Amino acid sequence: MEKKAINPAPLGLSGFALTTWLLSMHNAGMATDAMVPAVLACALAFGGTAQFIAGLFEAGAGNSFGFVAFCGYGAFWWSFALLVEFFPKGLAYAGWYLLLWGVFTTFMWIATWKKGKALMLVFTALTPTFYLLAFGALLGIGALGQLGGYLGLLTAALAFYLAAAEVINEAWGRTVLPV
Repeated sequence: MEKKAINPAPLGLSGFALTTWLLSMHNAGMATDAMVPAVLACALAFGGTAQFIAGLFEAGAGNSFGFVAFCGYGAFWWSFALLVEFFPKGLAYAGWYLLLWGVFTTFMWIATWKKGKALMLVFTALTPTFYLLAFGALLGIGALGQLGGYLGLLTAALAFYLAAAEVINEAWGRTVLPV
């Protein structure tokens, strides 16, 4: 019997979703700065490391999109945690940091136009999330960052859905949750 390859996407999506949810709660004003250590711990362990590992498995499967997305956003979470924890002076450039992640996310979003609808929806929500957070920081308009936080919650919910669909559909051997 041929051994079936694992699907690393649910791990990467879950790491992305959970960490994005925690940070977005903070950005939306739903959590105080006391939440930051939980966000940073999750960014290093689950958002960063689990996504990066998922990306390496996607590379082994020949999935360039999965490799770039999971390794890229895994590195985002590592760099975010490092920036906040060890380079607080760098936070003055947070708007530019987020803007360039928005650029990266834009071309990844365009690539999703040829992928499943659920994945496209994740990136359709993530792209403006980065731009709202970036312009909120660059222009000093807190309401834009707060709106970005709420859109980040939607992004996380969509990523959780896609992760759940991948695991549940495989377990049931049929489409239970459409993607």
